[in-house]
Amino acid sequence: MKHNPGFVTLVEEARRRIRECTIGDVKMKLDRGERFHFIDVREDNEFAVDHAKGALHLGRGILERDIETVIPDKRAEIVLYCGGGYRSALAAENLMKMGYANVASMDGGIRAWREAGYPIEKGA
Repeated sequence: MKHNPGFVTLVEEARRRIRECTIGDVKMKLDRGERFHFIDVREDNEFAVDHAKGALHLGRGILERDIETVIPDKRAEIVLYCGGGYRSALAAENLMKMGYANVASMDGGIRAWREAGYPIEKGA
């Protein structure tokens, strides 16, 4: 997908302030049974098609509104992903602004996850 220049600039600035992780990092955490919050921030219709196995859905439209109810512990480990790592970078920056100290954006998003053949669940 070709993104607009202003959006790309915004994401690049956010990426300088957040922590990113790879799909491999996340897969290893899942394989080891580590406890963390794995959150898909894509739109409802995207999540309904498919998503990374075990991911919780909190779309960008409601993430900041609902995160403190879903994850009240601001020290909890949170990994966010979207389609390719752009929206999740912006979401990670916002959660950090809200006081969440252990947030990462999964670089490559669900596209990279699918390409690697990692576990996918269908439907919402």
